Amino acid sequence: MYAQAPKADPDVLIFTNGDKLVGHLVSAAGSQITFKSDMIGEIKVDWKNIRELHASQKFAVIPKGVKIVHKNEAPVPQGTITVADQKIEVGATPPQSIPVANVSNIVSADAFQKAVMHSPGFFEDWSGTVTAGASLVEATQDSETFTAGISLVRAIPTENWMDARNRTLVDFTESYGTVSQPGSPTLKTSIYHAAAERDEYFSPRVYGFGQADFDHNFSQGLDLQQRYGGGIGWTAIKDANQTLDLKASMSYIDQQFAKSSANKSLIGSTFAEAYLRKLVHGIAFNQKLSVTPAWNNTNAYSAIASAGLTLPTYKRLGVSLNATDAFLNDPPPGFKKNSFQFTLGLTYSLR
Repeated sequence: MYAQAPKADPDVLIFTNGDKLVGHLVSAAGSQITFKSDMIGEIKVDWKNIRELHASQKFAVIPKGVKIVHKNEAPVPQGTITVADQKIEVGATPPQSIPVANVSNIVSADAFQKAVMHSPGFFEDWSGTVTAGASLVEATQDSETFTAGISLVRAIPTENWMDARNRTLVDFTESYGTVSQPGSPTLKTSIYHAAAERDEYFSPRVYGFGQADFDHNFSQGLDLQQRYGGGIGWTAIKDANQTLDLKASMSYIDQQFAKSSANKSLIGSTFAEAYLRKLVHGIAFNQKLSVTPAWNNTNAYSAIASAGLTLPTYKRLGVSLNATDAFLNDPPPGFKKNSFQFTLGLTYSLR
């Protein structure tokens, strides 16, 4: 039999009032540390409320102003850490002392090495959700409705303590339904939206991007709208709980309608914002708005807005509520400009 590796000693956190907590240091960011105790779970503690901290595991202590880049080891001290008098003593070679006010992040040494040295393959590090819903009615009227959605994000690197390099986004939503009754024509609803975007960062908050969007909306007489464009994005807000992106681009738009006489080729711009907020108990709020004016035909503008909540229920499963409003200013005669959807579905989180 193989000998088991010795179990790491627990870390000890002593508050300024003398209270002691035993557990394990998870990480630190800004003015707070994250500490996990078997008794009370995971908590966040301000540095100012800590008298002492003794951690037996090795950590990387990242000073403020140090840029961490891929496969380029910055001067980051790594080793066991002890905190006293608002200073972090790192058991590195040679030992180093850093005031807590000068520390940006503390992460495990293993996680630090993996982040700076690992080159993920294309099929790695994807996150997102898969959503599905359905309803069926059989009576005087027979109706069936199916909804599905996939939202994927691949941000490299995944660690929020490293500067972003690139990001890939893929979205697909589909809503299909029929209502039939003897002696009457069958009514159909068919709406789908597919999009892909690639972002390349020039700085931690500014990036260039290219995107492609495809829309079909039977309810608005739109067979297919294709949009291809590129532009500049800015991450106006980015922290542990929320992200806000603002984007502007130039686009080519090809609109094909059920009535071919209404088809159009357009040159326009797209102004968009996307907001993600993490709420209590793992609830996530996601909101997006996109407005596309056309410069060669000022009547042919469009917009789409969406908002949704994801409520976790069991492990990676959750319930999602989403509302989407698509506006098309130039539909063929007989079709409304607005198309509103509300969907309720079961969601699976990829990670």
